[in-house]
Amino acid sequence: MPVVILPVLNELEALPWVLERMPAGYEPIVVDNGSTDGSGALAVALGARVVIEPRPGFGAACFAGLRAACADVVCFMDCDASLDPRELPLVADPVAEGDADLVLGARRGAVASHARLANRVLAFELRRRTGVRLTDLGPMRAARREALLGLEIRDRRFGWPLEMVLRAAAAGWAIREVPVAYSERAGRSKVTGTVRGTARAVRDMAAVLR
Repeated sequence: MPVVILPVLNELEALPWVLERMPAGYEPIVVDNGSTDGSGALAVALGARVVIEPRPGFGAACFAGLRAACADVVCFMDCDASLDPRELPLVADPVAEGDADLVLGARRGAVASHARLANRVLAFELRRRTGVRLTDLGPMRAARREALLGLEIRDRRFGWPLEMVLRAAAAGWAIREVPVAYSERAGRSKVTGTVRGTARAVRDMAAVLR
């Protein structure tokens, strides 16, 4: 059974929508990364397993979920209703079937223009450095748990997704991307929905590239 790691910081509005669309056989792990709106308690009430990660940072939440998972295949996904959990098999199945080591969901839809531009620049730099041809460093992705732990990803902020790909490429992993639908998130955006959030993510990723 794949595990789905859902980093959460104040996602009270989106949580029910996300959890009710979880595919059969996929276990959600909600990682509460300092929510003040009761997101963790709501996730428990909705039947999800909840892990508390007090250290702030997207990468810190992802790593806490990865450590807590017991499944062979683990997925990561934003929990803001911008991505549909029903598409998780698109990224998980190729990993489970041995066709790829890391699969990323390339977002198609209402990505903010500033986020789209930043993503293109990062994807180009990634291709230049590693030869891996990706169009999006998408937040929906899947890989095998033990292999991910073996990568020893160090970043605990927004550089986590990029460092994962860089280390996977250096290790010779088979990396693929598949298109997934993307729509306007629920509630207030904290990252790619704002210029400031995008700039913060780019800064963290630039540090990883250095």
